Amino acid sequence: MSSSVTPEHYLEPGWFTRHVFNRLVQFLTRAGISVWGSRTLSVRGRTSGQWRSTPVNVLTYKDVDYLVAPRGLTQWVRNLRVAGTGEVRVGRRRRAFDAVELDDDAKVEVLRAYLRRWKMEVGVFFDGVSAASPASELARIAPHHPVFRLTYHE
Repeated sequence: MSSSVTPEHYLEPGWFTRHVFNRLVQFLTRAGISVWGSRTLSVRGRTSGQWRSTPVNVLTYKDVDYLVAPRGLTQWVRNLRVAGTGEVRVGRRRRAFDAVELDDDAKVEVLRAYLRRWKMEVGVFFDGVSAASPASELARIAPHHPVFRLTYHE
């Protein structure tokens, strides 16, 4: 878990995103069609123990996979912090993983790579910061965007 205190930052998705876009991406991903690197993330709920699923983008940066929370402190982030493990899948291919949350100072270059890859899709959630922004600006927003390093079970 991050050593710094992450503020209660969360940008709730609108109706269209929740009811149309996320469902479409999740349907395509389950069918084996990755949309710009999309995966279905499944994590056990922190209180119910039930599996919860949501579409995410898995970033591969310097041969390591990361999950970045562009909307901030989402339910999947809260669940992953407690569970510490989960799985990502495309179609029938499932990969179980352990997750370690990065400290804020370790996020800067990962956030830069994430914005380079998905700025068109998620840029609005990063307070005007882009992949071209100085490191100080990425460091400023880092506490608002949890990042997890994934280690897969083989």
